[in-house]
Amino acid sequence: MRITPAQVALPVVALVATLLSACSHPAPQEPKPFATLDGSQPLVIAHRGLPGLRPEETRPAYELAADDGADALEEDLHLTKDCVLIARHNPWMSDNTDVVEVAKTNPEVAARKRVVPGVERPAPAGAGPTTYLVDQTDPADPKSVLKSLVVDGEDHVGDWSVSDFTAAELQQWFHGTTYDAKDERPAEYNGKYPILTFQQIIDIAKAKSAATGRKIAVYPETKNPTWNNEQAVANGCGAPGSRPLEDAYLKILDDNGLNSKEAPFFAQSFEPSSLKYLREHGLKTKAVQLVGGDSVDYRAGGVVYDDITNSRPYDWTVAGDARWFSALLTPEGLAEVKTYADGIGPWKPQLVPVKIDPYPSDPAFKPSMDKAAAGAPNSVVADAHKAGLFVHVYTFRNERKYLAGSYRGDPQAEYLQFFRLGVDGVFTDFTNTAVPARAAYLKELDR
Repeated sequence: MRITPAQVALPVVALVATLLSACSHPAPQEPKPFATLDGSQPLVIAHRGLPGLRPEETRPAYELAADDGADALEEDLHLTKDCVLIARHNPWMSDNTDVVEVAKTNPEVAARKRVVPGVERPAPAGAGPTTYLVDQTDPADPKSVLKSLVVDGEDHVGDWSVSDFTAAELQQWFHGTTYDAKDERPAEYNGKYPILTFQQIIDIAKAKSAATGRKIAVYPETKNPTWNNEQAVANGCGAPGSRPLEDAYLKILDDNGLNSKEAPFFAQSFEPSSLKYLREHGLKTKAVQLVGGDSVDYRAGGVVYDDITNSRPYDWTVAGDARWFSALLTPEGLAEVKTYADGIGPWKPQLVPVKIDPYPSDPAFKPSMDKAAAGAPNSVVADAHKAGLFVHVYTFRNERKYLAGSYRGDPQAEYLQFFRLGVDGVFTDFTNTAVPARAAYLKELDR
């Protein structure tokens, strides 16, 4: 400790008192910096609201997430038969609505089940399947897509499609249900809350922003854009070759005064062509390229890319591009993403490998996340930041089956590893867990 000339001039007793006081009250330490792209604290993104406690993408799920401290309300968007944007995770309805129960007493609903099988189409040459299913069963008739139900190569014939109902019908007849971990999450709210339009979610975000004094963003995904646009054109929402999904998306942005770089809004999609179209047609908000994968490779500690539906952007499949999502995570891929987006939304194992080591030789062994360990992070976050892209990673859940065994059933341990890694945001099904986990991280940084 340096003694100043003024202190030298003090009487000995006063000098000793001054020095003792300084030693017992050290200068406050500077808080440690965040490792995020812009130096801000990471965001908590309410993935479909708060589906850990309420049916996903319903009003209570979003309102509870906002009340618990979410920075953004995330939703998946589809176009209805009458060209309105509504929020549902999947376009087939039995997974996340009470359509099966409704159909038992509503013959009009029962009659709209899609029962025509899809047809095979050659897949892009390269690794993976040689063919994939489509629902344009008559190559000469674009409207034939309304008879089958095949979404991004995945067969859902025998189910109901959101695109066969108007917005009024969807809101009058159907209600949300739990989806992920449905056997572990509250079931007493299933079938109680109507499906929401995108406008209603925007209104919730605005109302909660005003009530809490926090700016709460909306974070909508153009879901299954290629499929949605084929359905919408067949329903008369646009001319052949147009993109009614993105056009409706841009219009609602403009109508709500949200189309600016500073607006509390994030556009997201798994299909690059969807985000590129939005940019080319006037999108000014922040945009996020989502990055998928099929499954976890528990032996090698990586991600498996081998199927049409989850391993490759579906617009790439249709265009004959045989690359996998992994191409977007290379330095070259990140540089391409930067030309039309501001960030990436990867899956957790694409940043932190998960592995079972040693892997049992027993052929009957069934690998699962709770038997694995989270390994050392790879360079994707650093590479993305170097390219000028933020990283919002998905999806954090409390249930033990979603947590690597090395976290010992503690979801906060998982959040902390990713916060320390420098991710810029986390998609979570449990805002009520993510916000306290972030508070613990802030405490680590003396903030």
